[in-house]
Amino acid sequence: MKKTFFASDFHLGIDGHLPARERERQVVRWLDAVAPEADAVYLVGDLFEFWFEYRKVVPKGFSRFLGKLAELRDGGLPVHVFTGNHDLWMFGYFEEEFGIPVYTKPIQIELQGKSFFIGHGDGLGPNDKGYKFMKKVFTNPLNQWLFRWFHPDLGMRLAGFSSQASRDAMPDEERYWLGPEREWLVQYANRKISRGVEPDYFIFGHRHLAVDWLLQNGRSRYINLGEWIFSPSYAVFDGTQLELCFFEGDGKVARNW
Repeated sequence: MKKTFFASDFHLGIDGHLPARERERQVVRWLDAVAPEADAVYLVGDLFEFWFEYRKVVPKGFSRFLGKLAELRDGGLPVHVFTGNHDLWMFGYFEEEFGIPVYTKPIQIELQGKSFFIGHGDGLGPNDKGYKFMKKVFTNPLNQWLFRWFHPDLGMRLAGFSSQASRDAMPDEERYWLGPEREWLVQYANRKISRGVEPDYFIFGHRHLAVDWLLQNGRSRYINLGEWIFSPSYAVFDGTQLELCFFEGDGKVARNW
């Protein structure tokens, strides 16, 4: 039986446990490794440290990754992409160039008899009010139109500075598992359950921690896909079970079962 693969938060364009270009090669190796047994691949946001599509210009670089996506799609493998907080500004290039659907909001789907609620995770839950405000600013069509008037070199420089400042401002405590009472994506999933939305799996990225957590109804699981800057992790669903794995390395999964 074919498998479904999920990954997020590659953050291509910045260094981490590997230099940026070598991590791009690592992502390509992962895609090569999973493609033969994949029924579909879901890339759940923050694929790039920054991405903005001008009408006739896309960011320089990422040729290995983008070329691999083109190869997989030309070979018939379904690939699905979600925007994240670092790559909000996708305006048709992936659909037109690769035939890859791009989702800007969470979706709920069924895969091989199991239900999945999938989204990047940014701006969800009871907290993160500052980001929620900024997301409204960044997704405002007028603001996007104004940003297009910056020369791409200047626009990319400003965006890179903003991304790094945001990363530096993250409190140290948020780099670790905070427990279900303080993890806002767990709170968000439990709130959805209390309102009658009870998928088998909530799949998110954004949090940069690999998590497999049984939720309040005792059946649904919150899965966070982790990140690839320091500890490349992904999830695979074989039609019966979903498992969090690490590619070319080891890592820890926060779990309660």
